[in-house]
Amino acid sequence: MTRVSRGVTTHARHKKVIRQARGYRGRSKNVFRVAIERVEKGLQYAYRDRRARKRSFRRLWIQRINAGAREHGLTYSQFMHGLGKAGIELDRKVLADLAVREPDAFKALVEQVQTALANTA
Repeated sequence: MTRVSRGVTTHARHKKVIRQARGYRGRSKNVFRVAIERVEKGLQYAYRDRRARKRSFRRLWIQRINAGAREHGLTYSQFMHGLGKAGIELDRKVLADLAVREPDAFKALVEQVQTALANTA
């Protein structure tokens, strides 16, 4: 039986991990045993933080909408309730962008919300 040399496969696998470990500090970037641990941990962080980023952006948008609504005498919950009553379907990302970049447009939304809240009260 002939001997199978697997150096090519092993080298390719090691090279792939070392390439993913670029930018790490110390032995984490060039020693395979350490690099594979750091790369796996980095991938775990990436997976976790892709979800955490969505949560943190939603929190930021809510804070911005709340600040914009309070400038016009409403709380965040009143504003969002009024949007539903007025039949305005804008997501929080767009509302936050309007509150920061287009205060006049946001004020028009607040006025619509206030009339919708006044009609139902």
